[in-house]
Amino acid sequence: MPVAEPPAQPSTTRTTPISPVRAAVVGTGGIVTGSHLPALRELHGRVRLVAAVDTDPARLTAFRDQAGDEVHGYGDLDEMLAAERPDLVLLGTPPALHAEQATAALRAGAWVLCEKPLCLSLAEYDAIAAAEGDESAAGGPYASVVFQHRYGSGAVHARELLRSGELGRPLVAHCQTTWYRDRAYYSVPWRGRWATEGGGPTMGHGIHQMDLLLHLLGDWTEVRAMAGRLVHDVESEDVSTALVRFADGTMATVVNSVLSPDEVSRIRIDCADATVELTHLYGHSNDDWAYTPAVHARDDERRTTHWRTPAADIPSSHAAQLDGFLDAMEKGVRPPGSGTEARRTLEFLAALYKSAFTGRPVGAGEIGPDDPYYHAMHGNHPDWAPKEQ
Repeated sequence: MPVAEPPAQPSTTRTTPISPVRAAVVGTGGIVTGSHLPALRELHGRVRLVAAVDTDPARLTAFRDQAGDEVHGYGDLDEMLAAERPDLVLLGTPPALHAEQATAALRAGAWVLCEKPLCLSLAEYDAIAAAEGDESAAGGPYASVVFQHRYGSGAVHARELLRSGELGRPLVAHCQTTWYRDRAYYSVPWRGRWATEGGGPTMGHGIHQMDLLLHLLGDWTEVRAMAGRLVHDVESEDVSTALVRFADGTMATVVNSVLSPDEVSRIRIDCADATVELTHLYGHSNDDWAYTPAVHARDDERRTTHWRTPAADIPSSHAAQLDGFLDAMEKGVRPPGSGTEARRTLEFLAALYKSAFTGRPVGAGEIGPDDPYYHAMHGNHPDWAPKEQ
């Protein structure tokens, strides 16, 4: 596998990249081949894949056969960063590697777009944030997490309607990720373990719908939760539920499961003038969104037609998010899905776990560096923390 020679006397100053952005992928498994590579191809005029990193030579060779010989192969991230100096690094490795790899890429001057979860704890998140570019100076580099469900046109439209007050005041919400995973799924060594996956369906599956719920409704203030191991022999949970209060008073229920034969992903928000509902599984288009007007709003045809007709029809996808990410790179501004917004989602997950394991409500801002749930989602709880070997 050829390795490009590092440029002579590389500059220590990184400027905002100009298209095409030079990108590298780290990890060449299913999520990269199935989602990131198609996104890169769709946006080939704006971004060019120059390198791939994988510790498995056979998998790396297979990826390069698919991606093209112009993509240089590496078995080591630091070697690739020194040789290629990419503008953008896409991380598709197992979750336990994300924090270290994101930090290394940022310190090398590359922007980072990382598969969820960006990291396994608030402590790791804050370490990544410390490695980002100076916010006051702008220009990056910044790290963002893949939350592609935010970026379909249906989600963009719903958020605009909710934030503008067009649907009336949000009152009640439901967030459901009820999926099914069998024993074979957990035979992969890093799954179901706190140290390598960071949690169960709360962290690894429902995170997409919960992030979208927060994206639509804004800041949360309080969580009351439960979690259980009902079927699978794993360290983390296989089901969790929560009651949530938002800053504007909206009250919500959340369910995350890998025990559900009838799989569905769903968000429903009941507002004063309408109910908006998204029902899908792994991705959505405009047709997956439904608006039901309240009795008093049904005769306002202009208004209800506007609810049901977004300006565009763009499915949620990695390409949709990458397109917006590249816009931010070109402008030298923080990309969507990063900074305080991304931290808010991770803090919500930590609060859900803390409430579930301690049996008491947890408020926003409560989990600080002195809290065990800041450092690990299991919070060293004796019934949930990994047992010492």
